[in-house]
Amino acid sequence: MSTGAGVDVSPDHYIGGMRVPSAERFSDRSPIDGTLLAEVARGGQREVDLAVRSAAAAFPEWAALGAAGRAPYLHRLADLIDANVERLATVECLDMAMLERSLRARVIGRGARNYRSYADLAAGYEERVWESNGTRNRVIRMPPGPAAVITPWNAPFMLSTWKTAPALAAGCTVILKPAEWSPLSCSLLVDLAGEAGLPAGVFNVVQGIGEEAGAALVSHPGVRRVSFTGSPETGRLIGTAAAGNLAPFTAELGGKGPLIVFEDADVEAAAKKAAGQYDDAGQVCLAGTRLLVAESIRDDFLERFHRHTDAHVLGDPRADDTTVSPLIHPDHLARVEGFVERAREHGDRIVRGGRRAELGGLYYEPTRSEPRGNDSEVVQREVFGPVLTLQTFASEDEAVELANSTAYGLSAIVYTGSSERAERVGRSVRAGTVWVNTFLVRDLTAPFGGMGISGIGREGGDYALDFYSDLKTLQIVEGSTA
Repeated sequence: MSTGAGVDVSPDHYIGGMRVPSAERFSDRSPIDGTLLAEVARGGQREVDLAVRSAAAAFPEWAALGAAGRAPYLHRLADLIDANVERLATVECLDMAMLERSLRARVIGRGARNYRSYADLAAGYEERVWESNGTRNRVIRMPPGPAAVITPWNAPFMLSTWKTAPALAAGCTVILKPAEWSPLSCSLLVDLAGEAGLPAGVFNVVQGIGEEAGAALVSHPGVRRVSFTGSPETGRLIGTAAAGNLAPFTAELGGKGPLIVFEDADVEAAAKKAAGQYDDAGQVCLAGTRLLVAESIRDDFLERFHRHTDAHVLGDPRADDTTVSPLIHPDHLARVEGFVERAREHGDRIVRGGRRAELGGLYYEPTRSEPRGNDSEVVQREVFGPVLTLQTFASEDEAVELANSTAYGLSAIVYTGSSERAERVGRSVRAGTVWVNTFLVRDLTAPFGGMGISGIGREGGDYALDFYSDLKTLQIVEGSTA
């Protein structure tokens, strides 16, 4: 089928190197204007069984290649991603409304870097070797089997590569289930995998609804690893299903990150970065949505923050001047609206925004609230929309206490001019990643994941490769023993 923008995308599953249709379909519409993009195959137990069997059949040969033998396939896939940035960006923008210029400039290219980085990291693995008790010991990574990967609707292409790259590099075969609200870029990705020469069955995609195809996949006894990104509520269900088969499970489950601005900070830089949290309509799990500002600089910060917020342009994400795109789906718009309406009822002050934008459709105004108390729902729960809260603090201890006062712990942002404070607060804030005087700067070898209800396990670098491996200790006594 064609997206209407000159890019052909198959709406069917990709199983065992072939396109496989389903009798049932679901509609995929663009968040930009509601245009029907595709009637996508609605998979279930039958398609999942077929995909897992295909992955299991392809596993022995793929695993036997070794990391060095798999690396050329992943490098070819990375090269093809780089050669198809325009097509991938066009489809991803239509399908989930991420800013097209961002997709072209950095997001799609990150997918290529994921495959190259993990291919090289796996091939360069140095086994731990030591002598003890008269034996020579080695730690060996062994591929465990098929891996199930469940990705979210925000940044689906990049997050799919982020998970499938270490799985494939480690020697797993993969069954990817994309989110039903943005399934098309993953369909393009697996076409590129086939073009790169990955053997049939190594990389499979099953389309469908989470409660149907996703549930069947994560509970399948043939799956030996499960990786998920999404909500804590769904994560609990998936973790329970994986535990039934004793399949190791990793999950990134969202966040409610603080953005802490101390009185010694570069206030202009902090305010600009705070206003930037509205990018992609706030549909970013790492966003610093809780603004925690020192009382002494509150007015100065807000004057600058409002100026940068006013500079945002809501509009078509294909336009170069747009900075805030629409929300992904009518159901999600209703969810965001519900949070804001309940905040009003709770007595929170909605200082800016708090309503649908005049553009209509799925656009929602950048919103800032001043909660009545720290127990406000918009402080304690992830909204996943363009809604920020502002609270002030009188001391460093109070700032850290507020930062750590939710059940989440994915990320945090700190602005301070003191290296000593950066070290103290960076160590004290409970989060998997803490950025100081910056945001979203990533090293692919660093561990990534959350604390609290923000997730289980770590992705990134050797941490991801270890997850997608069974670690074996081999002990050898040289020569014969009497």
